[in-house]
Amino acid sequence: MEPGPAQQWGDARRTAARLDAEHVRAIALTWVDNAGIARTKTVPTARLAPAVQRGVGMSPVFDVFTSDDAITASAHLGGPDGDLRLFPDLERVTVLAAQPGWAWAPVDRYDQLGTPHPGCQRQFARRMVDRAADAGLVLEMGFETEWVVTRGPEAGGRPDGPADADDALDHPCAGPAYGMTRVVELSDYLRDVAEALALQDIDVLQLHPEYAPGQFEVSTASADPLRAADELVLVRETVRAVSLRHGLRASFAPSVVAGQVGNGCHLHLSLHRGERSLHRAQDAEWGLDPDAVRFLGGVLEAMPALLAVGCPSPASYLRLGPSVWAGAYQCWGVENREAALRLVTGAPGDPDGGHAEIKPFDAAANPYLAVGAVIAAGLHGLSTGAALPPPVTGDPGVLGVRERARRGIVRLPSSLTESTDRLAESAVLREAMGEVLYGAVIAVRRAEAAHFADSEPEEIAAATRWRY
Repeated sequence: MEPGPAQQWGDARRTAARLDAEHVRAIALTWVDNAGIARTKTVPTARLAPAVQRGVGMSPVFDVFTSDDAITASAHLGGPDGDLRLFPDLERVTVLAAQPGWAWAPVDRYDQLGTPHPGCQRQFARRMVDRAADAGLVLEMGFETEWVVTRGPEAGGRPDGPADADDALDHPCAGPAYGMTRVVELSDYLRDVAEALALQDIDVLQLHPEYAPGQFEVSTASADPLRAADELVLVRETVRAVSLRHGLRASFAPSVVAGQVGNGCHLHLSLHRGERSLHRAQDAEWGLDPDAVRFLGGVLEAMPALLAVGCPSPASYLRLGPSVWAGAYQCWGVENREAALRLVTGAPGDPDGGHAEIKPFDAAANPYLAVGAVIAAGLHGLSTGAALPPPVTGDPGVLGVRERARRGIVRLPSSLTESTDRLAESAVLREAMGEVLYGAVIAVRRAEAAHFADSEPEEIAAATRWRY
């Protein structure tokens, strides 16, 4: 969306009038920073049209905020100088079902002269979608969102208790993993989550209990990558709002309790040329069209660097271990949930079935950075003719070191410092992001790693638990 075109004034006035008729009095305008935190400026509904025409001011320093609100600096960003304008995307304005009187819209960021801000993550994602289109590819993406709910302080819960105790968090139910017990005990809560998402036109595929205590997951239908990233932001904040209305508190942190299974945010993607799925090539091995092989080969090749985008917190590496279905090894497999890249074959005969899943990513990731970086890596693989090695079956974590070496199975980075080093070496992602955005991401990752360098796992989990 171009900033403030005159013809949008009328559309914004009509949207504001519709919102006012629905008793919406304020609109949250959100962007997601490089630490993965959703930040906001809010405007009264009556000010929507001026916001669309002239934008809403904010400082560019937010691009170098860390998750604990400390401020670092890059070569291009940092300090008190400068200003940007936030322009809401009118097409994405959504009335918030769990926050009466409120609406939401994502923003694109520009400078005061109307030039796109080179650090805008949402515009980075859009540029990568456009690059894919120029290569004749249409991508669809979708996310699985995992979270843990606890009783809030007002309900007598202990959300900030010691993270190393088994009962540190007061969960509203103690049912088995994936157990119907959790659905029964929290049926009103889950119904309200489903209803709120439906009212906001979020197409939910599944909503169910997960593995860890108090953990749930919602999977949403695939969409174009930019919309998928928008919807992920909206899903998280909707779950958070519904949780609060039920006296609960939701954490999307990668590691809620150190030593327990953490929250992932798996990214699913499918590739098409026009209406033709590249996951349904007749007589092709694994059903993959050669272009799909090259694209996914590029993603797998870039996975160590992509971890600094999709696993951006020191807490991410408390979750990213072997043999917990997090995808700790740089390998791929057909329906293998231990592989970093899982090929989902889909039902036979389904012409739209089949896609790939990136397992390591978690909810600390900025979704716009995630989808943009994955597309950039895949397009590089497409242009260079990347290949996929033989698929891995079973759990690579139980293989001996020599056997993994023989098969070429490499452990992915096990710390934020290591993955950031790999990102710093990636000419592909540097070119795709541009110097300003790339430099800010590196600076934030270095600052996060340094801040927690001497922290124990329990301290890291406790410090990040309620930041996401």
